[in-house]
Amino acid sequence: MATQKDPKFQYLILVEPLGLLYGSAGRFLSPDNLVGRSGTSFPPSAATVSGIFAAAYGNDAIQDLFFAGPFWGKTEEVKSNLNFYVPTPLIYLVKNEKIRHKLSWNSENQGWFDENNKAPSDKFDGGTWLAIANWANPTQVEKSPWKPSLHLHPRLEEDERRVVRKKETDNSEDNQGSLFLENAMQMPADTCLVYLSTHKLEPGWYRFGGEGHLVDISAIELNEEHQNLFSTKIENKFALITPAVWGSNRLSYREPIRLDKKNKEKYQQEDPDSNNNFIWKVDSLYTGRPIPFRYRLGERKNAAPNEPKLLSRGRYAVPAGTVYVLKEPHTLDKSWQEWDESWFPQEGPSLKRWGCGLALPL
Repeated sequence: MATQKDPKFQYLILVEPLGLLYGSAGRFLSPDNLVGRSGTSFPPSAATVSGIFAAAYGNDAIQDLFFAGPFWGKTEEVKSNLNFYVPTPLIYLVKNEKIRHKLSWNSENQGWFDENNKAPSDKFDGGTWLAIANWANPTQVEKSPWKPSLHLHPRLEEDERRVVRKKETDNSEDNQGSLFLENAMQMPADTCLVYLSTHKLEPGWYRFGGEGHLVDISAIELNEEHQNLFSTKIENKFALITPAVWGSNRLSYREPIRLDKKNKEKYQQEDPDSNNNFIWKVDSLYTGRPIPFRYRLGERKNAAPNEPKLLSRGRYAVPAGTVYVLKEPHTLDKSWQEWDESWFPQEGPSLKRWGCGLALPL
């Protein structure tokens, strides 16, 4: 499979569920305590799609591939005119699926205000999605189409219709809690998950996410209009359409920092006003609560050669929909595809490979 260093998205990867999809973060319940709910983690991140490519082509073959998401769409609409839905920028205040206000940053008064130069105090809807075709002139949004469906997976005693209970005298690895509450997700039959990719995946049925759920995957080539949108240069105001993890491998920040410690003094001499070595000069940031984002791989204790790695330390991400306003016009003057890969944390591959902080200009 040919590799590609330029992260220019060429395809939409469509994921159509064949039944339920996995939507849990994976919390286990004990037989003595059934109170609780699996942590929701849906839709699956672009790293899940990366795993499907790795299974199909081999991990070494996909090191230079780029993915981004998650998004969703109405299947026929995606296939006919490539329209799909991305997270709504948080400065659009939504009620009953209509945009009521659009906030703008006022540098003089240091605040976010609507068209009437007021700060709305009403309650507005969150977690909405905007059609990519209406990015430049949005008026209406959509809610998430999927619905949770809880399933309890018990393991029974061999000779009794009761859950296997842990025996205090047994210290074996098999002697563990045997209930798992799966927070499965059900999508309408006419909808699909959508991801951006630099390469196509052969159409077919694949296992997607946890619990072995099957999906039908196909790839559609992006048209020139969409490629131009993702190649548009960002000046000083933009919105994230995917979560963003910034900072070092251990610490999370709200914006990129310089990771080259050897040249830290040099950077500070060139830009004495920089704070904590941040790359951008952010005038304002309109964001929400940080979201858990796990991506690191760690070694097992006494691991054998070629033994699969385990998920390790988690991180926090700036949520999709976050809006940045930088202090100077033309600060970036480049599209997300041209952003320096050194801005992104790296644990094995750079997080840019998984579409970290994919942004579009406002």
